[in-house]
Amino acid sequence: MDEPSTLLTLGGLGIIAVTVGLLMWNKVSPVVAMVVTPIVGALLVGFGLSEITEFFDAGVSQVMNVVVMFIFAILFFGILTDAGLFDPVVRALILATRGKVVLVTVGTALIGVVAHVDGAGATTFLLTVPALLPLYQALHMSRYLLLLLLAISAGIVNMIPWGGPLGRAASVQGIDPVELYRPLIPLQIVGIVLILIFAVLLGLRETRRINRRVAAGEIEVPEDVDVRGIADDFSRRQREERADIVEKMNSARWVYWANVVLALGVIALMLADILPPQFAFMLGVAIALPLNFKGSNLQMERIRAHAPNALMMGAVILAAAVFLGVLNESEMLESVALSTLAVLPEGLGPNLHLAMGVLGVPMDLLTSTDAYYFSVLPLVDATAGQFGTGPMEIAHGMLVGNIIGTFVSPFSPALWLALGLSGANLGSHLRYSFFIIWGFSILMMLAALALGIFSIH
Repeated sequence: MDEPSTLLTLGGLGIIAVTVGLLMWNKVSPVVAMVVTPIVGALLVGFGLSEITEFFDAGVSQVMNVVVMFIFAILFFGILTDAGLFDPVVRALILATRGKVVLVTVGTALIGVVAHVDGAGATTFLLTVPALLPLYQALHMSRYLLLLLLAISAGIVNMIPWGGPLGRAASVQGIDPVELYRPLIPLQIVGIVLILIFAVLLGLRETRRINRRVAAGEIEVPEDVDVRGIADDFSRRQREERADIVEKMNSARWVYWANVVLALGVIALMLADILPPQFAFMLGVAIALPLNFKGSNLQMERIRAHAPNALMMGAVILAAAVFLGVLNESEMLESVALSTLAVLPEGLGPNLHLAMGVLGVPMDLLTSTDAYYFSVLPLVDATAGQFGTGPMEIAHGMLVGNIIGTFVSPFSPALWLALGLSGANLGSHLRYSFFIIWGFSILMMLAALALGIFSIH
């Protein structure tokens, strides 16, 4: 297509605008928005059902591997969480803080990194907030500092292939998730170093705030905080939450270390490109189930327990196949991109993904994760792609700029869970965390530029 079609441009913009609006205002589920809207839009533009079916088939072929990977990744890490894989690490880090404010902030950052390895925000906050909040309260530390550190730590780790944002970006761009992830590994390492530095600085700032309150006679800091009691309470709570399956699990000591080896092995098989990610996680589930749970009934029970999360993510990605298939195969997206080029300032076109990346955190307040990756990313890709910018570089620019802000977005269900668990409110969280998170996101963009993950054209 050399020239944009007015009809296709209006149709594409209409589909994107309505879909984003529905997702932003929570009028319908993402599945409804991304299936009904493009079908109605395509019919209004003049396409027939047979053509829309072809669009759907093309879209499904683009995302199917990502769907399978998500389903089995969620099952795999769910089973390992049932087995208590991360509990000893969290407990050890709580004990290592020794009730010192700066050590608590550093420990919080590390706990956030460990807890988010499964890529599920809800699990991360369920594991960390109840464990750390008593420590923060005992030291008169701000609960919003706890949320800030966990949000940034989880955002850094969320670049993993089985994390929601990267999986969405991979399905949109038609890139293997592990291939998209490999260049980001050095950036994650830089990010972890940066969050530890931030944790020290924020810990020192929090110490000064507490000292001012002590000097004003507002509070008294206890001389000795019962860190071991807090750690023991965390362990007890974890046992109680899994009481219905603990007695049925294989509790031999060697099983824990076998789970560690299994988790590292599955990740290594993917990153070394020995197995595709969907096959690696499928194999991991097949080994983890009999390793930890005896009998087919109990094994199927654990699959059923984690199936809702797996099915939800799979359904969203498959629904996106309709949205992406219609926009791409009908040439609506290309027509919108060509029309956009006519009004873009000169020089911005090939760097549009970087401009959107810099604005990625503020956009978290305006768009949901689904809207950002399934609606905005395809349009940016089609536009910047006209200048020869590659799909992987475009995905990286959009992802790195946005992902740190995942847990400052009111469209993130996991954030509302964290607010509820900590007794915090969204307004105060935004005032406390937003600009720090945005600044951290821009630092990550600069680090990615320095590492050559993307470049300014």
